[in-house]
Amino acid sequence: MSVHKAITEHVNKQNKKINDFLSLDQLRETYIEEAVTLCREGKPFTTEKINMVTNQINDLAKQGIIPTRKLVSVEMVREYALINE
Repeated sequence: MSVHKAITEHVNKQNKKINDFLSLDQLRETYIEEAVTLCREGKPFTTEKINMVTNQINDLAKQGIIPTRKLVSVEMVREYALINE
């Protein structure tokens, strides 16, 4: 019974990591879209919120099974906004 319990706990922990990642990744995408929209409108924007979430994702990735994400620069947002107009 203890092996079953240990496996269940492990799976639950892995599942939580995956769900946390999915939530953070969606939030990151929302922040990226906000920055792209502001950039296209010629308004000031930063990547601070994007990279705050990116750092949280990358910290989670250190625990295994979660992919890392790259930090985003203002220039990256500008390039993306121009390419995808």
